[in-house]
Amino acid sequence: MNRFYENIIKNYSFSDLKKDLISGLTVGMIAIPLAMAFATASGVRPEYGLYTAIIAGILISLFGGSKFQIGGPTGAFVPVLLGIVTIYGYENLLIAGLLAGFMLLFMGLFKLGSLIKFMPRPVTVGFTAGIAVIIFTGQIANFLGITPIEQHSRFILNIREIWNHLHLTQVSSIFIASLCMAIILLTPKLFPKIPGAIVGLIVSTVIATVFFTDQVPTIGSVFGSIPSSLPEFQFPELTWERIQPMLVPALTIAALGGIESLLSAVVADGMAGSKHDSNRELVGQGIANIVTPLFGGIAATGAIARTATNIKTGAVTRMSGVFHGVFVLSTLLLFAPYASLIPLASMAPVLMIVAWNMSDRRHFAHLLKMKTGDSLILVATFLLTVFTTITTAVMTGLVLALIMFARRMSNLLVVSKVLPDHSHANEPVESYMVDATRNCPQIEIYTIEGPLFFGAAQVFEQRVMDSIHYRPKALLLRMSKVPFMDTTGIANLSNVVSHFNKQGGTIILSGISPKLKEILKSSNLYDDIGEENIFEHTGQALDHAISIIDHPKCIGCKQFAFHECHQLSAGKKLITE
Repeated sequence: MNRFYENIIKNYSFSDLKKDLISGLTVGMIAIPLAMAFATASGVRPEYGLYTAIIAGILISLFGGSKFQIGGPTGAFVPVLLGIVTIYGYENLLIAGLLAGFMLLFMGLFKLGSLIKFMPRPVTVGFTAGIAVIIFTGQIANFLGITPIEQHSRFILNIREIWNHLHLTQVSSIFIASLCMAIILLTPKLFPKIPGAIVGLIVSTVIATVFFTDQVPTIGSVFGSIPSSLPEFQFPELTWERIQPMLVPALTIAALGGIESLLSAVVADGMAGSKHDSNRELVGQGIANIVTPLFGGIAATGAIARTATNIKTGAVTRMSGVFHGVFVLSTLLLFAPYASLIPLASMAPVLMIVAWNMSDRRHFAHLLKMKTGDSLILVATFLLTVFTTITTAVMTGLVLALIMFARRMSNLLVVSKVLPDHSHANEPVESYMVDATRNCPQIEIYTIEGPLFFGAAQVFEQRVMDSIHYRPKALLLRMSKVPFMDTTGIANLSNVVSHFNKQGGTIILSGISPKLKEILKSSNLYDDIGEENIFEHTGQALDHAISIIDHPKCIGCKQFAFHECHQLSAGKKLITE
């Protein structure tokens, strides 16, 4: 709070106030129709979206890690919240949101904000595009005036429901929806500074009220009138029987909210040249999602489009987000009765255009054209988001991404058998020096390049084990280019050490980093190999290897000091001096 006081209150000028007020007013005008639309699309009353925009919007701006972040209900949550409402009901939705808030708070307090940044791009593009399809198709019924119909948590069931009720299509609703969509699309071109959604809603509502009275379903006729006040504070009744089934939905909300808010913060950084605090952002999101359900609001997160608008309209500080919430509150208190007159057909194009804009078509097409593993992850995540649940989609996408990553990393591991190239002054070891007529059966030297982890360790073990069937006296592993080793890599290296020791050979390591040395010590593998067999440089390791073989004067074994080794055949005695 001291930093907040110093950076905002103490140095806050009238010019800053003016700019923040203009930005807050502009974003607030955009937020009002979106908040109601997202709420109805999520299966709850429209005022719950307004409550979310007010409370979460103010709290996220005050406590979040990005000073330009605008928080509130977003399209990303629509299929998740609709599924929870359909299966568990509205009261349990509030519990899920409350639990998600605590999860986000703890994620921020335990510095887990940076981990969410590792979400693979094909996964985020895939589930975002899938959510866009669900939102768009979910508004077809309102566009056609087919209301009320039963809402389902599954895409196929909702499409079937619309198909079965096509005979209820109303021409008047199609006209109002088309008019609103045309106004929304044309307004930015004719009047760039005026939010098209507000103009579209006002004009289409007036025309529907005058010319199509009682013919077009409205917010009031379907949901009832919108109250001109905030609901009273009410803490939900929490029991383990109610909490337990909400844990997975809450985790989904928390993960999605964290990803969405941090993506929005990154976009804001790119536009404004600022730098957000990811952990503080999660703390702010957590606080907002803890408080908002206590007043009937739904899940909230950072809204990319509204945040971008906030920056474009000249916001200076996080107070613009506070003013945005205050403006929505003022509108609720003064004009709520008029909102009940808005046709659902007018709300449909608002969400359809949001869905179209959030689909990230350019990146989707680019990833698809690449025809790589990322394309597979993208398509799988997209289809699973549409036809199953976002939880299933994201988990599957992450598993596929992990498999692809392991496969790519395993290809980076190079296990090369090497011998010195005496044509060079410093006699470096090279793999091309090893062939059928030039080898050393007593000392095997391998250069290991790349990570020894679960995806590649088996390749390492097979490559080395194949060669030690010749029973060399010493096996030298050059590991200066091994950046890390996981438990699987340790296990595979341990197998090599155990097998080689049993046949009377000696494992020698060179070039291991201090970090790798600590890993070996913690696994007791360091003691199994023996400190006397671990060296910093290959030359030292090779001298040690020469000292323990049967032919100490063998030309071929004194790799760095002697002539080329000429072997008659594998396993036979070498020509010596």
